[in-house]
Amino acid sequence: MGQGVMSDTPSMNMLHCGRHWLDISFPRVMGVLNVTPDSFSDGGRHIAVDDALRHAERMLAEGAAIIDVGGESTRPGASPVSPQQELDRVAPVIEGLVRELDALVSVDTSAPEVMKEVTALGAGMLNDVRALRREGALQAAARSGLPVCVMHMIGEPGDMQDAPHYDQEIESAVEQFLADRIGACEAAGLHRERLILDPGFGFGKTVEHNLRLLNRMDTLKRFELPILAGMSRKSMIGKVLERPVEERLSGGLALATLAVERGARLLRVHDVGPTVDAANMTWAVLQEGLEP
Repeated sequence: MGQGVMSDTPSMNMLHCGRHWLDISFPRVMGVLNVTPDSFSDGGRHIAVDDALRHAERMLAEGAAIIDVGGESTRPGASPVSPQQELDRVAPVIEGLVRELDALVSVDTSAPEVMKEVTALGAGMLNDVRALRREGALQAAARSGLPVCVMHMIGEPGDMQDAPHYDQEIESAVEQFLADRIGACEAAGLHRERLILDPGFGFGKTVEHNLRLLNRMDTLKRFELPILAGMSRKSMIGKVLERPVEERLSGGLALATLAVERGARLLRVHDVGPTVDAANMTWAVLQEGLEP
């Protein structure tokens, strides 16, 4: 099971990502590339363009199908940045990824101005933790022609972990929110086949919420859309296992395995190589040893 697949023949298991087609008939890994000074796990490590490109090159060699570039930290308590500051961080990295590595690039952004510019730079996917709720974001995403990941989150990164509370079971709240956002996307001309759903682990949720949500994540299969799961190195692992960020790989692999079993086809992670192996092994068991 290799890197991103190029094809001239679309199907229900293919995402048209700009110049690339991505085969999601089996689980694919999205490598995290934060070009921010304050991300919770790797803030400040890849600010220099050359450092970012070399890290992306390693992730691609380890089997990443997508590189997800982020210029605004969305960790709990993070402060927002301006669209121009975000663009200044991500634009040179995207240009290098496209030109030098021919990578399929996803951009983690909520800003419509950024969405427009990165599409022109060759990005192949948009990944919005705010589910296109900022003014103008729905229209910008629709015009991009790219697949878009919409994620569940209550509040904003700055306050989302201030005693998050739901009046219904977490899986029902997430399901209703995503159903509403799918409807809003379709009304704005963003066709259903371009949507990816992210339940938003760690975004406005307690540890108990996260564990229950993963255990019941297969309820999202009813939408018949690709599911992305992002739990890599998150505090839910640290709190359950009592491990610091740098010692959360084993817990992350367990969660990735469970996510694949419950329907995830995209895994957003920091540790690409081990996750690719875990996902491929899990998929082999689910398919009874058959190649996808």
